[in-house]
Amino acid sequence: MSVLDALWEDRDVRFDLSSQQMKTRPGEVLIDCLDSIEDTKGNNGDRGRLLVTNLRILWHSLALSRVNISLKKKNPLSGQTEALYILTKCNSTRFEFIFTNLVPGSPRLFTSVMAVHRAYETSKMYRDFKLRSALIQNKQLRLLPQEHVYDKINGVWNLSSDQGNLGTFFITNVRIVWHANMNDSFNVSIPYLQIRSIKIRDSKFGLALVIESSQQSGGYVLGFKIDPVEKLQESVKEINSLHKVYSASPIFGVDYEMEEKPQPLEALTVEQIQDDVEIDSDDHTDAFVAYFADGNKQQDREPVFSEELGLAIEKLKDGFTLQGLWEVMS
Repeated sequence: MSVLDALWEDRDVRFDLSSQQMKTRPGEVLIDCLDSIEDTKGNNGDRGRLLVTNLRILWHSLALSRVNISLKKKNPLSGQTEALYILTKCNSTRFEFIFTNLVPGSPRLFTSVMAVHRAYETSKMYRDFKLRSALIQNKQLRLLPQEHVYDKINGVWNLSSDQGNLGTFFITNVRIVWHANMNDSFNVSIPYLQIRSIKIRDSKFGLALVIESSQQSGGYVLGFKIDPVEKLQESVKEINSLHKVYSASPIFGVDYEMEEKPQPLEALTVEQIQDDVEIDSDDHTDAFVAYFADGNKQQDREPVFSEELGLAIEKLKDGFTLQGLWEVMS
């Protein structure tokens, strides 16, 4: 399994996390911590703490630690007013969040989140599978910050076509890169984050290095012919070793530091206390219902009479029914 298959922090929106899920994963770094932040939409009036890491934004109540949110870093759209407004999409569901600083006059709520998000968006080469990108300059790999080349192998065939393409292979501490010698723009960059398996298999060209990428990147199977066989075996051993090191301590590429470093995330989360109450599981509403985004709604829709309920309600959006809304909450 690739590192990415186990990574959810920068791709999921989750509510009421366990104490284990609130902890940082390997490679995740706490960048900023802001106290006196209210989750205005879902927990209005409840003072909480906002935590910004290189992968996500977390908010938790200071009074009730089990009330918390984990927001992915991907695709947040923020508007700077008196509160931080975040619109995000997870799978096919849109959510919106409003965080208000209860101590007025401090811009950190905006500057921290926006600066880290910008750093995340501009460092995708560390994390994303790339084809035909601007990887090569003057026949040399354009290195990323924190990236080091461990091996450069000439005369490596890419077996994606019937006749193969001759090129150059780079092995670094972050990724594997191949480019065609005749055309630098015909290339592929495979971060270790996206690698599912690395094996030697037999092909019609003989023994070849076969790399399978994660499902999230498209589940590609790439073959490379490296001669002689001794060099092929040596390269596979080196790649597996570097992949193992990377998996233990991933480099996500989000490089941003505050002047004042916050305490570790574990020291800033409140220990969960087991309540001495019984929870009726039959009367359950999903925590995320309060955060559903209603498109670009600017004002309330006109009231209409509902024969089903026997009272006036706000007119439903096209395609929605009362029965469907009840099913969401049941």
